[in-house]
Amino acid sequence: QVDVVESGGGLVQSGGSLRLSCTSSESTFTTYTVAWFRQAPGKEREFLAALTSNGGMKHYAEFLGDRFAISRNNANNAVYLQMTTLKPEDTAVYYCAADPMGWKIHEDLNQYIYWGQGTQVIVSS
Repeated sequence: QVDVVESGGGLVQSGGSLRLSCTSSESTFTTYTVAWFRQAPGKEREFLAALTSNGGMKHYAEFLGDRFAISRNNANNAVYLQMTTLKPEDTAVYYCAADPMGWKIHEDLNQYIYWGQGTQVIVSS
Protein backbone atom coordinates (compact mmCIF):
# COMPACT_ATOMS: atom_id res chain seq x y z
CA GLN A 1 0.00 0.00 0.00
CA VAL A 2 1.32 3.42 -0.98
CA ASP A 3 0.11 6.42 0.97
CA VAL A 4 -0.78 9.46 -1.11
CA VAL A 5 -1.54 12.76 0.58
CA GLU A 6 -2.86 15.95 -0.99
CA SER A 7 -2.42 19.43 0.45
CA GLY A 8 -2.70 23.05 -0.56
CA GLY A 9 -6.43 23.42 -1.00
CA GLY A 10 -8.39 26.31 0.44
CA LEU A 11 -10.55 29.31 -0.30
CA VAL A 12 -9.50 31.64 -3.11
CA GLN A 13 -11.18 34.45 -5.00
CA SER A 14 -12.11 34.12 -8.64
CA GLY A 15 -9.07 34.85 -10.80
CA GLY A 16 -6.67 33.72 -8.11
CA SER A 17 -4.14 30.90 -8.01
CA LEU A 18 -3.39 27.88 -5.86
CA ARG A 19 -0.74 25.20 -5.91
CA LEU A 20 -1.73 21.73 -4.80
CA SER A 21 0.82 19.20 -3.63
CA CYS A 22 0.71 15.41 -3.65
CA THR A 23 3.28 13.58 -1.57
CA SER A 24 4.06 10.07 -0.40
CA SER A 25 6.36 8.55 2.18
CA GLU A 26 7.12 5.67 -0.18
CA SER A 27 10.19 6.00 -2.38
CA THR A 28 8.47 3.97 -5.09
CA PHE A 29 6.20 6.97 -5.64
CA THR A 30 8.91 8.40 -7.88
CA THR A 31 8.42 5.47 -10.30
CA TYR A 32 4.66 5.97 -10.65
CA THR A 33 2.52 7.89 -13.08
CA VAL A 34 0.59 10.45 -11.03
CA ALA A 35 -2.62 12.20 -11.96
CA TRP A 36 -4.95 14.84 -10.58
CA PHE A 37 -8.72 14.46 -10.63
CA ARG A 38 -11.49 16.51 -9.11
CA GLN A 39 -15.06 15.95 -8.05
CA ALA A 40 -17.62 18.69 -7.62
CA PRO A 41 -20.82 18.15 -5.60
CA GLY A 42 -23.28 16.04 -7.53
CA LYS A 43 -20.84 15.39 -10.37
CA GLU A 44 -18.60 12.53 -11.41
CA ARG A 45 -14.91 12.55 -10.69
CA GLU A 46 -13.08 14.02 -13.70
CA PHE A 47 -9.53 13.79 -14.99
CA LEU A 48 -7.43 16.94 -14.99
CA ALA A 49 -3.79 16.12 -15.67
CA ALA A 50 -1.18 13.39 -15.41
CA LEU A 51 2.52 12.90 -15.86
CA THR A 52 4.83 9.92 -16.11
CA SER A 53 7.43 8.91 -13.53
CA ASN A 54 10.23 11.02 -14.97
CA GLY A 55 7.90 13.87 -15.92
CA GLY A 56 8.77 13.38 -19.57
CA MET A 57 5.20 12.93 -20.71
CA LYS A 58 2.30 15.11 -19.58
CA HIS A 59 -1.34 15.10 -20.56
CA TYR A 60 -4.14 17.52 -19.74
CA ALA A 61 -7.88 17.45 -20.02
CA GLU A 62 -8.79 19.51 -23.04
CA PHE A 63 -11.27 21.75 -21.22
CA LEU A 64 -8.52 23.15 -18.96
CA GLY A 65 -6.80 25.17 -21.65
CA ASP A 66 -3.52 26.38 -20.20
CA ARG A 67 -4.82 27.33 -16.75
CA PHE A 68 -3.39 24.33 -14.88
CA ALA A 69 0.11 22.87 -14.95
CA ILE A 70 1.32 19.57 -13.51
CA SER A 71 4.90 19.00 -12.43
CA ARG A 72 6.92 16.79 -10.10
CA ASN A 73 10.03 16.92 -7.99
CA ASN A 74 11.18 13.36 -7.40
CA ALA A 75 13.85 14.53 -4.98
CA ASN A 76 10.99 15.62 -2.72
CA ASN A 77 8.67 12.76 -3.62
CA ALA A 78 6.09 15.33 -4.69
CA VAL A 79 3.78 16.12 -7.58
CA TYR A 80 2.21 19.55 -7.96
CA LEU A 81 -0.78 21.08 -9.68
CA GLN A 82 -0.41 24.79 -10.27
CA MET A 83 -3.83 26.32 -10.86
CA THR A 84 -4.26 29.83 -12.21
CA THR A 85 -7.16 32.04 -13.26
CA LEU A 86 -9.44 30.03 -11.01
CA LYS A 87 -13.19 30.19 -11.56
CA PRO A 88 -16.10 29.36 -9.25
CA GLU A 89 -16.76 26.26 -11.35
CA ASP A 90 -13.33 24.96 -10.29
CA THR A 91 -14.75 24.46 -6.81
CA ALA A 92 -14.36 20.77 -6.01
CA VAL A 93 -12.45 18.22 -4.00
CA TYR A 94 -9.14 17.59 -5.75
CA TYR A 95 -7.61 14.13 -5.66
CA CYS A 96 -4.17 12.77 -6.42
CA ALA A 97 -3.88 9.26 -7.82
CA ALA A 98 -0.92 7.04 -8.62
CA ASP A 99 -0.40 4.20 -11.09
CA PRO A 100 2.63 1.90 -10.69
CA MET A 101 2.93 1.69 -14.48
CA GLY A 102 5.00 4.84 -14.55
CA TRP A 103 5.50 4.96 -18.31
CA LYS A 104 1.79 5.17 -19.18
CA ILE A 105 -0.78 7.95 -18.89
CA HIS A 106 -4.51 7.34 -18.47
CA GLU A 107 -7.57 9.55 -18.18
CA ASP A 108 -9.56 6.60 -16.85
CA LEU A 109 -9.69 6.77 -13.07
CA ASN A 110 -10.01 2.99 -12.86
CA GLN A 111 -6.40 2.66 -14.02
CA TYR A 112 -5.10 4.34 -10.87
CA ILE A 113 -4.40 2.14 -7.88
CA TYR A 114 -3.55 4.54 -5.07
CA TRP A 115 -5.66 7.54 -4.12
CA GLY A 116 -5.43 10.29 -1.57
CA GLN A 117 -8.26 11.56 0.59
CA GLY A 118 -8.60 14.77 -1.37
CA THR A 119 -8.20 18.46 -0.64
CA GLN A 120 -11.04 20.97 -0.91
CA VAL A 121 -10.75 23.95 -3.23
CA ILE A 122 -13.38 26.67 -3.03
CA VAL A 123 -13.36 29.55 -5.49
CA SER A 124 -15.54 32.49 -4.52
CA SER A 125 -17.05 34.82 -7.09
